[in-house]
Amino acid sequence: MSRPSFGGGNDLPAVFPDWSPYPDLDSAARAYLRDPDVALEALSGVLNGATVVCFTLERFVNEVNGVWQEVVVCDGSRLILWHGEDVPPTDGPAGSMTSSLRVVPLSTVTEVGCRRRLSRSPSGQARTDSIDVYLLLSSMDEAGSAEDSQVPRHDALRFGKTLDDGGAGQIGRLEDFARLVASLVGRPTL
Repeated sequence: MSRPSFGGGNDLPAVFPDWSPYPDLDSAARAYLRDPDVALEALSGVLNGATVVCFTLERFVNEVNGVWQEVVVCDGSRLILWHGEDVPPTDGPAGSMTSSLRVVPLSTVTEVGCRRRLSRSPSGQARTDSIDVYLLLSSMDEAGSAEDSQVPRHDALRFGKTLDDGGAGQIGRLEDFARLVASLVGRPTL
């Protein structure tokens, strides 16, 4: 599949390639992201040789901004988030995008939640058809609306996959990511 340059218009596939069969970050990012080199370069500067314990990827097309991409990596003591997003045509030259990094120490994750929606086949076999994961952080959310600006809210990271958006493989990989992060939260870091 050829990849359009960023800001690439309507020739993007509605369903992106599946990254779930790829066990390593480099291969998964190259299979799934539109801008894997940008993401991997940004992440490698922060990882600085640290081992990637687990990761999850997300990508979708937004009617306003174009392609939105995210990589979340856990190295055992931190979550490193890369986010790339096309800039709206009114906010910059054609083909512009943002690339941002956020590093969250695992010590700031106060809660991990995972909700699976199950459906049953006619034979009664349960199957996961969607998953929602959240990581509640001790930091405060800065994006409160004017009406509720007096009510402090904790920051949270949210991830989701469905059979239509990612398929069973990505649902399983996101659930594995949540379990691994949950197993590390509250433990002393090395």
